[in-house]
Amino acid sequence: MKKVAWWFLGLYAVYILFILWYFFIWVQPGVPAEFKGTAADPNIFMTHHQITLSQDYSRIQDLIYFLTIPLDWGIYLFILIFGFSRWLRHRSEDVSKFSFVHTLIYFLALSLLTWLISLPINYIAHQVSIHFGVSVQPLGSWLRDSLVSFWINWLISFCSVLVMYFFIRRFQKRWWLPVWVIAIPFMLFMTYIQPVWIDPLFNDFHSLKNGPLKTEILDLAHQADIPAHNVYEVNMSEKTNGLNAYVNGIGSHLRIVLWDTTLDRLDDKEVLFVMAHEMGHYVKHHLIWSVIGSIFATLVGLYIASKLFAWSIRKWGRVLGIKGTGDLASVPILLLIISLLSFVATPIENAFSRHAEHSADTYAIKMTQDKEDGISAFQKLSVAGLSDVNPPGLVKFFEYGHPTMLERITFLEEYKVHQKETTTKDPNQ
Repeated sequence: MKKVAWWFLGLYAVYILFILWYFFIWVQPGVPAEFKGTAADPNIFMTHHQITLSQDYSRIQDLIYFLTIPLDWGIYLFILIFGFSRWLRHRSEDVSKFSFVHTLIYFLALSLLTWLISLPINYIAHQVSIHFGVSVQPLGSWLRDSLVSFWINWLISFCSVLVMYFFIRRFQKRWWLPVWVIAIPFMLFMTYIQPVWIDPLFNDFHSLKNGPLKTEILDLAHQADIPAHNVYEVNMSEKTNGLNAYVNGIGSHLRIVLWDTTLDRLDDKEVLFVMAHEMGHYVKHHLIWSVIGSIFATLVGLYIASKLFAWSIRKWGRVLGIKGTGDLASVPILLLIISLLSFVATPIENAFSRHAEHSADTYAIKMTQDKEDGISAFQKLSVAGLSDVNPPGLVKFFEYGHPTMLERITFLEEYKVHQKETTTKDPNQ
């Protein structure tokens, strides 16, 4: 099995060389010649210094993303190959005779190990954002958010592992089906509670002060048949210079949210266009379709994972000292398979997401009939986040859940705005 570790390191080295070649030699920054001088050309709305910062920042962040994709896979492989998983199972069994306690100790130790290994890389990415002026979040605040995120993710993952291994030990061949059935209400529940229980753990939310803008946003919501009676502002200026807004939640927990940076840096009409885009997601039921898609993807993913998991245990279980699929020491194998399947599914999810975002852009321009403010809003979003207007194809394929700013601005620029029909009729007709 140690040959597998050497193979992984060798392939990883080749992968690193390919990524470096792709970003530093193959990719040429900037927009195609046919878009020079258009509203999507950064030279129109960015200074030369901002363009340079945008290209450097995007390249560094993209490098960090792609170079660390295989990191979790390597961690799980080495934990298995060098016997740490088996050792950790023995230690957890020494503490208690109860299966629940075994799983708790084992999974907590495994999660802490992977989080600690990833922490320096995440810290570097944060420092890059600080250096380029995109993030302004102090180290203490960043560490707090990282810890809160770790514990939330750990609790969700622990419950998932607990449920999966409960059914794996009882239904070795069909455990994926009851796990999927239980996952459905859980996903719906998480979508429902996120705006009021999880999001406030990271930021402070309060009602947007009464005024013309709030009235116009609620008027837009009324036109869109969105049952919202309030607009929330979140204090993101303490952490970032980026701009954003969103509509999330379902039922009585629906929330319209604006970052305070968006309110400070966009004109009211630009804010209204952005909000019309976000409302488009609600009107077109994108959140519901996203949940349905996640439910279907979970079904397919669990089924494929169950087959690969059983095959892996049959092939390497004895060499790794794993007694069977229900053995706690097999957890890294299952997590590795799920991570690989998630990676494969990412481009598909991004493609659907880009389609939904374009649909929301279309809804916003039809609703507001104001493409000039839509264009200027997207330009300001690009400047604030130092976004690459025309990212490399590999980046768009794996990272972008939105169309590129080149595509979004060009769409608005070419869109033919039709005057709103009036109900007043010419008496001579």
